[in-house]
Amino acid sequence: MRKQVDGAAVAIMVTLCLIWATQQVAIKAVAGDITPMLQVALRSGGAAALVWLLNRFVLRERWLPGIGLRSGLVVGVLFALEFLFVAEGLRRTHASHIAVLLYTAPMFAAIGLHVKLPDERLARVQWGGIALAFSGIAIAFLGPALMGGGTVPGPDWMLGDFMGLCGGVAWGMTTVVVRTSRLSDAPATQTLFCQLACAFVLLVPFAFITGQTGFHPTSFALASLAFQTVVVTFVSYLAWFWLLRKYFAARLGVLSFMTPMFGVTLGVVLLHEHVDAAFLAGSALVLAGLLIVNGQAVVRQIFVRRARVGGGAV
Repeated sequence: MRKQVDGAAVAIMVTLCLIWATQQVAIKAVAGDITPMLQVALRSGGAAALVWLLNRFVLRERWLPGIGLRSGLVVGVLFALEFLFVAEGLRRTHASHIAVLLYTAPMFAAIGLHVKLPDERLARVQWGGIALAFSGIAIAFLGPALMGGGTVPGPDWMLGDFMGLCGGVAWGMTTVVVRTSRLSDAPATQTLFCQLACAFVLLVPFAFITGQTGFHPTSFALASLAFQTVVVTFVSYLAWFWLLRKYFAARLGVLSFMTPMFGVTLGVVLLHEHVDAAFLAGSALVLAGLLIVNGQAVVRQIFVRRARVGGGAV
């Protein structure tokens, strides 16, 4: 039985959002020692092994048969695509840009669930939030170019930003597949293992085919890779799945929008990135639109609960 978000959940979510915001910075900070593509491939493989060991010797959850070659393969490919786009995007644009555009995922998930599930139909106000978010995306893309491009991240910044947005689409579609397939009944460890194992299997060959295999094992690079593998890809993802089982997903989704704000801040402070005013304005509209889309579910829950309480008191 899921419950309302309490102080413990908020504290965990703040920690998770900081961790997730740090991952793009961690990848970009050591890109000169280990290519971003190889980083996401290796961390996926290491985390997949940790998930398997955790379930095999500690949790001992029964994984559902037949999922690996069906819906498990689909979410695995989508997960691999998400981080392929993240890795390629980080080669061309700021980590702060990727942090914002990747978190358009809930918007694409909401649209996909609207199509697939009758109970997930979007209200008019939510469509308004989606329109607001898309207008923010347009401003974030076109604003720097219209202002002369003096502060853009690099010559391929627009392609890099677009790849960040594609990563958000892939992540959103992953949510749709999980919600509309047998994976909705599978243990979290099984879903996560399918995603991580598939990403490792697909991204390692891609790194070699595209010549992105640079690996200089400095102490800082290895520390970053260890952080990404253990803390980001293993611990934080499992903690997120645990929260989803215990608390209402809509309210957790609203709290997760702290991540892009942390991501922009960390990019500026740690990587000394310059964030264009137009991108900040567009990002603000994107986040406002996403809060409208996801906040609608929270408002609905509040009114339903109050109606039940009021009805019981009559």
